[in-house]
Amino acid sequence: MIPRRRYLVTGTQGQVAQSLAARAASRNDIEIIAVGRPELDLADTGSIAATVEQVAPELIISAAAYTAVDQAQSEEALAFAINADGPAALAQAAARRGIPLVHLSTDYVFSGAKTTPYVETDETGPTNVYGRSKLEGEQRVLSASPNVAVLRTAWVYSPYGKNFLKTMLRLAGERPELRVVADQFGNPTSALDIADAVLKVADNLLESRDERMRGVFHMTATGEASWADFARAIFAASAAEGGPSSEVVSISSSDYPTPASRPANSRLDCSKLRLSHGVVLPDWHGSTAAIVREILAGRHG
Repeated sequence: MIPRRRYLVTGTQGQVAQSLAARAASRNDIEIIAVGRPELDLADTGSIAATVEQVAPELIISAAAYTAVDQAQSEEALAFAINADGPAALAQAAARRGIPLVHLSTDYVFSGAKTTPYVETDETGPTNVYGRSKLEGEQRVLSASPNVAVLRTAWVYSPYGKNFLKTMLRLAGERPELRVVADQFGNPTSALDIADAVLKVADNLLESRDERMRGVFHMTATGEASWADFARAIFAASAAEGGPSSEVVSISSSDYPTPASRPANSRLDCSKLRLSHGVVLPDWHGSTAAIVREILAGRHG
């Protein structure tokens, strides 16, 4: 029997960590070792080194993060500890073992001022603490090891945890009409599709030393939407299955003030990922409908 490669995944409850476990279950060549708090705490760099030594993985997937965008405005030190110090320690541990690291980042590293999709070489300019902490995490990971792929993704949803899609389905069961922001644009991306792409990138990093497979990549679903567009697609998919639906009223960001500002445009161009890794994520409409069906079927909470 061929021994399975061990991939250490940070976090156990996050959308991507749970999606990675689900997707890896059908593969007999890899073993996902997901470790979260208290054993591995990204705010405790000592726990990171100890966990990496204990698990002895062939590759690390840095999937956990501080993702409470609004709360980060008042918890800046904690956000930076988890999103910057933690990933830096992971990258250092990976470098000591001579293994690759796949690190997940965000579209919120950009200001949103650009009117077309962002490419990897565009100037960054995060507008909130969360985005700044994730950008510093990227920079420190890349400084710590040359054997890294940083994958920026966006607007993540899944059958797991808390996310926009699940919130919309819950609210649709409570209200006939929902006001949703229509002047922020991005790429709604399924965590299950992210997991498939991450595993492909991981395979590539282990099988090739090509420098073009290292560095920063944009990795989102095909297609774009506003939050209001996304909500309407969720309700259409739900209604088609006999599930809850609401009327969506488009509003502007100024009508829905939040502690953290969001970029008006965080669409990402994923051409580099396709050219370097041969990875293209599916269109978000189909993935949205599939996850709505899964949730309505009661397979997830």
